[in-house]
Amino acid sequence: MQEAPSAGSLEIVSYVSDMARRLTKNRPSQGNHLVALRRAAGLTQAELAELVGEKQQNIAYWEQSDKPPRSDVLPKLAQALGVEIAALLDAHYAVPKRRGGPVGTVRRLFEEVSSLPRQEQKKVVEFVSAFVERHKSQLG
Repeated sequence: MQEAPSAGSLEIVSYVSDMARRLTKNRPSQGNHLVALRRAAGLTQAELAELVGEKQQNIAYWEQSDKPPRSDVLPKLAQALGVEIAALLDAHYAVPKRRGGPVGTVRRLFEEVSSLPRQEQKKVVEFVSAFVERHKSQLG
């Protein structure tokens, strides 16, 4: 019988990025396609999950699977990724080039701002402009 190691003999190993889980098999074309669409939209798995109301683990699963996401999620995914539903389901669909401008949370927020009344949009622009100018002056 093996003796349990004493508390003094335990080695503590810190987490390093090389320990991150890696795929051991090739990613299926459907999963690869979803990854490419997500990256073209400039989103992380967590950001996409938040946009569509799913867990990040579900996004990871769909990206590693040859099965498409559930039908109730497809419209939300298509909207978040800026493509049509048919483009999500067709792994041979040409992935659009990465969008310019802000990514992830910032883009979503500015899209929401664009739906505000003009007067409210002006207030947001004034605030953000002042904030950016203040930041520039601190750098220079």
